[in-house]
Formats: sequence, structure tokens, C-alpha cells
Amino acid sequence: MKIKTRDITFIALFAALISVGAFLKIDIPLPLYTMHFTLQWLFVLLAGFFLGSKKGAISVLVYILIGLSGVPVFAAGGGIGYVLRPGFGFLLGFILAAYLIGLITEKMMAKSLVQLIVPATVGLIAYYSVGAVYFYLIKNLYVGEYVSFAVVVVQYCLITILPDFILCVMAAYLAKQLVPVFRKISNCQYV
Repeated sequence: MKIKTRDITFIALFAALISVGAFLKIDIPLPLYTMHFTLQWLFVLLAGFFLGSKKGAISVLVYILIGLSGVPVFAAGGGIGYVLRPGFGFLLGFILAAYLIGLITEKMMAKSLVQLIVPATVGLIAYYSVGAVYFYLIKNLYVGEYVSFAVVVVQYCLITILPDFILCVMAAYLAKQLVPVFRKISNCQYV
């Protein structure tokens, strides 16, 4: 994969948009952990749709590396210690989700709203799967608080999955409208 200056600009733009999305949030206090419902997911979806699999995933990775370096771009701050927070797995899930969204969109040559909702939904499942497993492992192995996987799924996934699915539909709609314009302006199929 050859990365051009234009690609670096778009990757940085989406990393910045994901950062902004972290601050557009609603805090949901739960018994084991405060869940942050943010608009990061919307921008992760759009990174996959606009940049494709590899560059979309790279934009999310850049965002995470910036946060881990100490810049407070995550919903609850930043720094290397963030990897020990139970919710960090959801950030890792963003990388896989952006990759899968871009990959499926590319393979399907998705253009209609329904076709675009498919990769968004697959990305949502990947994002929640990685997040739930990481949350479970950190709580049980690092924090030392036994939490069943069922509790993690019910209390930390089901509560926000519907709003996140609505963001999937919104992102699919935006992609349907804007990706063709973006491709024309950037003069390429996938940047």
C-alpha cells in the first residue's frame, strides 16, 4: 500500500474527527463502570466508508496512538494507562470495525443505503465483540472483580447498541450521499 501526501491528510482528518467525537458524549453511570456514549463511532464508520479498509483502520490507529501518548483525546482522558481501563477494548474494536467496514464496502461495491448498512452492522458487531471481551478480561484478570460475560453484554453492550445502530444508519446515509462527491473531488476510487 502506497501512502501519498493526500492520504496522510485524509487519515489525519478522520483521526481528528474521531477525537472531536469523543467530546460529544453522554455519560451513562452504571454499577461497574461509567459508560460514555460518544459520536466517535459515527466518525469511525465514516473513516471506513470514505477511506477504505486499510487507511480507515490507520486513521483509527493514529487516533488511539495520539491518545496513548498522553493527549487527552479519549472520552475519559488519555495516556498509556488507558490500556488498563475496561473500556479501552471498545477503542481497539474501532480499528477492526473501520477495517471491516471499508473492506466489505469495497468488496460489495456498496452504493445503496441498504447495501451500506450491511458493512456498518458488521463493523458494529466487531466493535462490540472486541470491546466486550476486553472489558471482561480486564475486569476479571486485572481489576480482580469477577464479572460474568453475560453481565458485560447486558450492562455494557445492550444499553448503547441501539443508539450505535442508529449511528450506523446515519453514517450509511451520509456515505451514500457524500462518498461519490468525495471520490470525485479526491479523483480516485479509494484514497
